[in-house]
Amino acid sequence: MTTFHIVSIFPESFKSYFEIGILSRAIEEEKIKLELYNPRDFTADKHKKIDDAPYGGGPGMVMSIQPIYDCVKSIKKKLEFDGVSDDEIKTILFSAKGGEYNQKKASDFSGYKHLIFICGRYEGVDERVVDNIIDEELSIGKYVLSGGELPAMIVIDSVSRLLPGVLGNEESLETESHNGEGIDEMDYPVYTRPEVFNDWSVPKVLLEGNHAEIDKWRSQKQQENKK
Repeated sequence: MTTFHIVSIFPESFKSYFEIGILSRAIEEEKIKLELYNPRDFTADKHKKIDDAPYGGGPGMVMSIQPIYDCVKSIKKKLEFDGVSDDEIKTILFSAKGGEYNQKKASDFSGYKHLIFICGRYEGVDERVVDNIIDEELSIGKYVLSGGELPAMIVIDSVSRLLPGVLGNEESLETESHNGEGIDEMDYPVYTRPEVFNDWSVPKVLLEGNHAEIDKWRSQKQQENKK
């Protein structure tokens, strides 16, 4: 079982997404587990403050290191008590300036038993978190979001699909998009009944039962999608 430890000031935002579909079933069948942590519960500030103005001036607020440090320390201390070794744990911070996420990263992450995800907010996180606490800083794309919660959900979804028993049909892992070795292989187009709808027809090659020709057609469409 792979456990995702999520550090977020909005832990409630994760609940509805993981109560439906494949991930809900994976949790019920104990293929994956979610642990939610609010850094406000670890702050030394009596007002539960977890951010402050940036040194040197500038807009917005910055997430403080102390609550994040104590939260991650608490997670790792419990894992150590349970006999989990350091090489079974990876700690990731989601931020706009991180390295870009892709399917290879998902495959790499699926090899860990425990993934600790820190969801950045505001104008960013104290850089000492990057320098001293995490293993990797990650972005899901070249755009800015309000926080790391959506990236965490995306990574959990994509990693969970690669874990044994999570998908009902393991074969779909072999044929879906971005599953190539070294290159991205886009999915070919797919169709289902009815054969004709509003005069829009399913390609004839898919109806003739010639699997060699079907494979050839699908390969051709994959190449076209990469252009």
